[in-house]
Formats: sequence, C-alpha cells, structure tokens
Amino acid sequence: MRQLDRYVIRNFLLPFVYCVLGFIAVWLVFELGSNATEFINGGVPLSGIASFYWSQLPSIGLIILPIGLLLALLYCLGRMSQSNEILAMLSSGVSLERVLVPIFVIGLLVTGLSTFLSYAPAPRADARREIAEAEIEAGHKFERLKYTLGYLFRNRSDRRLWYVEKMWSDLRKPLEGVQIIQQDSHDDITDKVYAATARYEGRRDTWVFTGVRLVHYTPTGDVASLKYLPQHEIGGWSETPWRIYSAQLQPDKLTVPELNQYLRINADLNRAQLAPFETYHHVRWSLPWGCFVVVMFAAPLGIVYQRRSVIAGVATAIGLFLGILFFDNLFRALGGGDRGITPFWAAWTTNLFFGLIGLMLLRQKALNRDKLPFTPGRLWDYLTA
Repeated sequence: MRQLDRYVIRNFLLPFVYCVLGFIAVWLVFELGSNATEFINGGVPLSGIASFYWSQLPSIGLIILPIGLLLALLYCLGRMSQSNEILAMLSSGVSLERVLVPIFVIGLLVTGLSTFLSYAPAPRADARREIAEAEIEAGHKFERLKYTLGYLFRNRSDRRLWYVEKMWSDLRKPLEGVQIIQQDSHDDITDKVYAATARYEGRRDTWVFTGVRLVHYTPTGDVASLKYLPQHEIGGWSETPWRIYSAQLQPDKLTVPELNQYLRINADLNRAQLAPFETYHHVRWSLPWGCFVVVMFAAPLGIVYQRRSVIAGVATAIGLFLGILFFDNLFRALGGGDRGITPFWAAWTTNLFFGLIGLMLLRQKALNRDKLPFTPGRLWDYLTA
C-alpha cells in the first residue's frame, strides 16, 4: 500500500466512524424517548432494554452505513480539496481515479459488511423487534413469544386445510388441537382428521398424530366411516411445520435462506402472492450495493476545485441520496405489488440508474468538465474519452 493510499484512508476513516457512532447515538436517544413509557409500564429491567437495542444494531446498521459513507466522503474530500491536497496529488501526475482507489476499496468492504447484515442478521433483528413490541404490551418483559393461537393454513396444491389451535414458535414441539380437512378436485370434503397433537418426523417424512378421530365422507357428504385411534401416522404429505408456520410471515422479516425455502415450498401460489417474497429475495442482495453507489457519486461531488462549488456539490449529493431512497421504495412497492415490474428490476433498477449517474460524474470530474453532454452520441464519446 502506497503512502498516498494510507493518507487518504486515514483522512476518511475517522469521520466515517464518527458519523456511524453519531447516528447510532441519535437513533438510541430517539428510540429511548419514544419507548420509555412502554418500558416503564412493562417493568422492563435495564438489562432487558440493553439486550433489546443490542439486537437491533444489525437492522439500524444497514440503514446507517450508506448515510455515514455519504457524509464522511463529502467532509473528507471537501476538506482535502479546500486545502489544495487533491490538486497537489493531481499536479504530481496521479490520476483522479488512482487517488480514489482507496475510497472505492472501502466502499466495497462496507458493501460486503452490508451484504452480511442483509443476508440474515438484519431481518432477524426486525422480526425480534416485532415480537418484543408485542410482548411489552402483554407484559412478558422480552421473553420470547412462545406460541400462536388459532392458526389457519391452506395447502392449495394438495387441497388440505389445517386449523391448529396452538402452534409453538419452537417448531420441534408438536402442534396442539389439530383439525385437517381433505377435499377432492371438486372441493368436496372427503376426509377429516381431528388430533390432540401432531408431530412431524423429518427423517421419515411422516406426521404422527395422537388422540385421533378419522372421519371419511361419501361423495354425497354423508359419513362413511368413523374411527378413534390412540395414534395414527400419515406419510408423504408436502406440509412441514416450517411451511405451515411460514404462511404467517412477512417477506421483510425473512432471511435469504428462509426466502429461498418459502419460494421453493410455496411454488403453487399465484404470481401476485409470491411477488413480495421474490422482490425481497432480490432486495436482500441489491440493498447493500447502495453503499457502493453512494461512493460512486459522492466521491466526485466531494472533490471541488473552486470554493463556491462546495455547497453545490454537497446539495447535489444529498439530493441524489434522497432520490435513491425515493425510487428504491417506489420500485420495491411496485415489484412487491406485482404492478407491471418484475422483482429483479424492482430491486436493481435504482442501483443501476444512480450508478450510471455516479459513473458520469466521476468521468466529468476526471476530465475537469463543468457540464454533462445529454445526446446519446456525445455521451458515449464522453464516457469513453
């Protein structure tokens, strides 16, 4: 690593760390102010509050990292420009792209960190927050929500309807108070299963029911047979405890492996029902690259050759960042709602568009030109100059 690279990295890292820690502090103060009453009324101890906010760091980190990159870049490069350090580097024969190489490397490292957070820790933090807020209202003091009452699941491909009176969050525990209705191709009821408990044995791909009552119906709807059994086994069903449980989950609370599993086992759902999950499956990978896109347009805008251009560069960078937030949420809503845009493009269009803007700004700054050409021919010549 050259001495120039170490100098640029050192100038950038300090304000970046300050920005990230500062935003975390502001978020923490705001959250404590908003939730203090609920914590006091729920009797939550200080250790429970600390554990709750510690678990939320992956989620808030995914939001803070691109903002920290933006402000740190604008401050670092703006200060170096005002002290003529950037101009001195360029005058010594170093190209602008070479000066910014350490910044882009840091941008890739932060993107990698964001990808790690987006893969599983951040969605798990969001899911834990929803459970914790429900438990505060119930006075459980951050104990893990143990079960769901009155759960209904519809298996459309196999025409089975499940009603579970009590389903534990720990899917290794058996379902309690199970009622299963089997229908034929004409939606007529053929069989019903009533069981006190239902346990799934994955190795044998078998459901084991206890305290069972089996009812078989004739095509006319009359009871053909009725059996009472202490235990009954049924194998080969496509339902698993996770498939039943996942039907109530929201796509933004699922990790990448969970989204893959959901899309695989619920392939029988229609396009509109799968669109939110497919969109978030792509968002989990596209969202972290917003950090690198921020670096692409903030770096050239942070470098100024004239003092009067400082405010204009900062304002433009902040405006582009707000544009990313707006269009990212817009396309995400369109893709999740199956509104004429595929999940892939709903997740990646914003990054591609603003990444192209960043590339043009970087080329503009490297060529020291004030205005961008807007005709396709001139734009291509400009980018390849």
